[in-house]
Amino acid sequence: MNAVWVQAKMKQTPLISIVIPTYNHASFLGRALKSVTDQTYINWEVIVIDNHSSDNTNEVMESFIDPRIRYLKIHNNGVIAASRNMGIRAANGEWIAFLDSDDWWTEDKLKVCFNAINDKVDFVYHHLKMVSDKPRYLRRGLMKTPQLTVPVIMDLVLNGNKIINSSVVVRKKLLLEIGGINEDVKVIASEDYDTWLRIAKLTNNFLCVPCKLGFYGVHGNNTSNISRKDMSVTDRVVTADFIDLLNYRQKVKVEARFNYARGRFNYFNGNYREAIANLSYALFHHHNLSFKVKAFISLLNLLIFKLPHLVLHKLFAR
Repeated sequence: MNAVWVQAKMKQTPLISIVIPTYNHASFLGRALKSVTDQTYINWEVIVIDNHSSDNTNEVMESFIDPRIRYLKIHNNGVIAASRNMGIRAANGEWIAFLDSDDWWTEDKLKVCFNAINDKVDFVYHHLKMVSDKPRYLRRGLMKTPQLTVPVIMDLVLNGNKIINSSVVVRKKLLLEIGGINEDVKVIASEDYDTWLRIAKLTNNFLCVPCKLGFYGVHGNNTSNISRKDMSVTDRVVTADFIDLLNYRQKVKVEARFNYARGRFNYFNGNYREAIANLSYALFHHHNLSFKVKAFISLLNLLIFKLPHLVLHKLFAR
């Protein structure tokens, strides 16, 4: 590719800074980085922020010889938001794109997002395809994200976070205006949701590009983390300042959403009676049909496959 043509092309398009936090993900990181270097949109930079990995992450980084890639290190004490904030501060671009080190993009991701950007767009996101290292029977493959309705902040509070971190391209000035990503340990695992809520206080210009532009990697490490985390706790924290804005019917809907999250947590952790109570509340109090269906299927699975085993175990244990 002609160097003069490349430089001329880059001057015509905004610089997109890609922030990739990582920790002991050497087996995934190369795939994520290659998906960036393969982009058809060329005016990008990557900032990889490594939480002092103990695997061969250094070797993976050394294998990518590109002046657009920077490699920083941090001790984030288990707070991934600190890594992302370091990347945001180091970014030179007008736009920030987030990419988790175990996810990856299609080669036209940045190009499609750039083509969707105009003066009335501050925040772009899109669908991702879920790719698991184990069979996921009867599970969704395409993670669809809806176009949020205005006011965006109300949609996010009522319906929860449907925006996947590795799909987001957002104006850097908005991230700076909200003071970066929340590093409070009380919002760990919901820090992205908290970020979108605080950005939605500043702008309604959120745009969903309704196509698959990347892949969400599901593997043992991240699935086990999900099962150990009660997302209803952190989601309650990040939405606390907005609940008083809701009417009674809306508050019941949000409470149903929290119960569904807590029901899933209890299910994964063997607290089946508690899970049944949570999921029953979600089933009878939420107004969205697809949400009710998910709660009903989870309940059915509990009642047929889990609870009888628990009862039998207690009977024979006497």
